[in-house]
Amino acid sequence: MKALLRYSLILGNLVMVGPAVMAQGSLNADRANSEARPKEYVTQEWQPSLVPDGMIDRVNHDNKALQWHNIREIDVAFKRRVWKRIDVKEKQNVSFLYEGDEYTGGGAFIEILVDAARKGKIRAFADDKFTRVLSTEDLDKNIMGESRTTTVVDPVTGEEKQVTTDGSFDPSSVDKYEIQEDWIFDRNAGRMISRIRAISPLMITYTEDGVPRGFRRLFTVYYPEARDILAQYEVYNPENDVRRMSWTDFLDRGFFSSYVIKTSHNNPTNENYKGGFDGLIKGQDEMNAIIEKEMDMWEL
Repeated sequence: MKALLRYSLILGNLVMVGPAVMAQGSLNADRANSEARPKEYVTQEWQPSLVPDGMIDRVNHDNKALQWHNIREIDVAFKRRVWKRIDVKEKQNVSFLYEGDEYTGGGAFIEILVDAARKGKIRAFADDKFTRVLSTEDLDKNIMGESRTTTVVDPVTGEEKQVTTDGSFDPSSVDKYEIQEDWIFDRNAGRMISRIRAISPLMITYTEDGVPRGFRRLFTVYYPEARDILAQYEVYNPENDVRRMSWTDFLDRGFFSSYVIKTSHNNPTNENYKGGFDGLIKGQDEMNAIIEKEMDMWEL
């Protein structure tokens, strides 16, 4: 009887304490969730949320880049360099235009690259040969444009004044990205391996009449140097809010649409393919040749 009474008292205490423990546990989870955000945001428009998600018990997403295995030169049976263009207006590339939120780390893809370059986390090069590193001043000049001085007439006094207007940067003006890939057949792995070597944002330029006239390379990022940084920011998934991946995984796995503009195959003058439909067909033929080369490696 005493044992039964003691058991009843213990059970009663558990019933009374249970809700308090659950409430405290929920509060701790809420605090943890409120802190489960990137610590450093790209733009001031997006900051870590001070409240939890509410519907989901979110955990901190500590994404890290998987290290590439080293490829020894003696194990390389075939190698070809490919240049591709990514058009952000294509439906599959909508993630490049997403402005970010309190979970992704804030900022579009171009803003992430610019922020990392300005803070010295990665180097911004002048071209995809990586021969010169841009200074912060040169980088800002490429992105913002040069200041313009115009003559303005004061409507009251009629006096002419020289007004200097600083340049501005619109992330949506980055219409395309150019990537440089190396396709390598590794005997040790027994397969063809593709690795991105360079990423270059291209800004659309206009004439004085507002007519588009081409693209201008802003800078070039050495992708292996940027992988750890890009792994800290998540990519917008238009199909599912919770199923997101880091930018490093997105680029490594090729979850984007692109087309070939140039390869190192039989191209001593290093020229791009001519535009239009013929250029697209030529680029696709070159990619098919690389795939067939991998198949040929296994023929007896």
